[in-house]
Amino acid sequence: MDPRTLRSTYGRFATGVTVITCRTQDGHYHGATVTAFTPISLDPPLVQVALTRTAKAAGHLVGASFAVNVLAADQVDVAMHFAGRPSPDPLPWLDGARAPSLAGTAASIICDPWRADDGGDHVLFLGECVDVRATERAPLLFHDSAFHHIGQRTSDTVWLGCQDDPHAGWFDATARFHPAPARSS
Repeated sequence: MDPRTLRSTYGRFATGVTVITCRTQDGHYHGATVTAFTPISLDPPLVQVALTRTAKAAGHLVGASFAVNVLAADQVDVAMHFAGRPSPDPLPWLDGARAPSLAGTAASIICDPWRADDGGDHVLFLGECVDVRATERAPLLFHDSAFHHIGQRTSDTVWLGCQDDPHAGWFDATARFHPAPARSS
């Protein structure tokens, strides 16, 4: 698989932009811009962040609490700062009991470490959500290697969950499935 083609293909998937923040072992604040963030579970409340193994943040997150800061549409400068293009403007740090977070975001999710797993050239960090802060601010998006703003709604329909869920979808909890008989040749 050609890495450039694969990366370009991954870029077709629009994502939100997050900055993962934590304290370093010596107590300093550290952050990294990350688009590989995924909500995983409601019970227990888990999220996943994928960080390149060589990223400084990957070393700081081992066993550490962290915050997932969902950047607001007007925070491109914050995204760029934590992506390696430092801004001369002061950063909007907020101190927290578990981990530092950022002010002005669309949302922040504070997590305790759950576990870390091998993700190839990345480390997959699972965090247990222990506190959240959400605002009405529109999120910053990333698609095809560029930042974007959210557009107009295309529907007033509210998605209420997966139709494959046995508690709400096509099948109820009493449904039983049996393998199809093998075909003879």
